Amino acid sequence: QVQLVESGGGSVQAGGSLRISCAVSGYTYNILGWFRQAPGKEREGVATIDSDGSTTYADSARGRFTISKDNAKNTLYLQMNSLKPEDTAMYYCAADSRSGLLSRLLVLADPDEYGSVGQGTRVTVSS
Repeated sequence: QVQLVESGGGSVQAGGSLRISCAVSGYTYNILGWFRQAPGKEREGVATIDSDGSTTYADSARGRFTISKDNAKNTLYLQMNSLKPEDTAMYYCAADSRSGLLSRLLVLADPDEYGSVGQGTRVTVSS
């Protein structure tokens, strides 16, 4: 089982930046990722990173968000730049034991496929 604890959420004005973090513990994961859920909307995959460092992004995140991890600190990050009001959501950190491009695309398309999910951190972007 993987434990995931997010932090760093908050409120920011449109055009601003925010970095959220996720402390990861446990040994049965390869893919780490972020997804979000806005009020009244479906879960939306944001970005994934594999054990070899390969990354995959949703179209809405590509070019503005960067996913990274620090293996020494067992921490996953999501750097979010040029934030928009539509980025307002609860952001969740997640992990899965699968690996490879197809698996990353799978969890990006359907975050319910993740094996473990954190409690979330709220991000609010005001216009």
